[in-house]
Amino acid sequence: MDKANIPKVLIIAGSDSSGGAGVQADIKTCAAFGVYTSTAITAITAQNTVGVQDIMNVPPKLVREQIKSVLSDVGADVIKIGMLGDSDIIKAVAEEIEDSNAFIILDPVMVASTGSVLLEKGSIDCLKSNLLPLADLITPNVPEAELLTGNIINDVDDLVRSGEFLLSQNSYSALMKGGHLKGKSVFDVLVTNEGANIMSGPRLNSRHTHGTGCTLSSGIASCIALGSSIEEAVISSREFVYEAIKSAPKLGQGNGPLNHGLVNTNSVSSQPTDVNNPFSVLKSL
Repeated sequence: MDKANIPKVLIIAGSDSSGGAGVQADIKTCAAFGVYTSTAITAITAQNTVGVQDIMNVPPKLVREQIKSVLSDVGADVIKIGMLGDSDIIKAVAEEIEDSNAFIILDPVMVASTGSVLLEKGSIDCLKSNLLPLADLITPNVPEAELLTGNIINDVDDLVRSGEFLLSQNSYSALMKGGHLKGKSVFDVLVTNEGANIMSGPRLNSRHTHGTGCTLSSGIASCIALGSSIEEAVISSREFVYEAIKSAPKLGQGNGPLNHGLVNTNSVSSQPTDVNNPFSVLKSL
């Protein structure tokens, strides 16, 4: 591949010291898809599989300078935004990316899988007014979607309605993640101006789900950087997350990390193949 055409993703997010979520999960996921990753760190966290022990937000000026440094030199085909921390960081990020030609994915990280708050409540309106209109795709889970829309989400129909509301707020498309809903199947809904595409798959009975949202959105970012459509990217990334949970290394005492490298944990081999994988494959991972 011509060096000038190497797909590039800029990750704007927080650091997870345990390596299961945040920029660590993002970098590992993008690497698994063969995509080059640069970063702008917004926060440093001390966390593990059982909780978040401490958080320090990076000064907005330094966040801004990281973004400038990357975009002015390396560049980015896709910008994926995760944890932002507070309103000042949100505004700095919005100002630095608003003129970018990159595809922008907003993963509105608000609460960690362990329950720790990662975005100040007073910053939600700031995120909605400053970043939501810039996003080509937003990827909220159920609690995040409820905070962004004010809706109570109990089923797939609620996911669709909430996604349509986000589009009315000038977001181009919304992937409404239904993993928090009860049931044997997991439903995600991709809402665009063309309608709602409901995707389903079996629920894996595993506590090793730390960083699934980061991993899913970074997988989508990678696929779009590689040239996939939004729908193709979502389907491929959902498959990646399914395999990564299924083959998780089972680390830690709480919500453990995924297997981002998709290395078979029982034998030294390359990417696993599973004839029982319920998801359609639109590209070879």
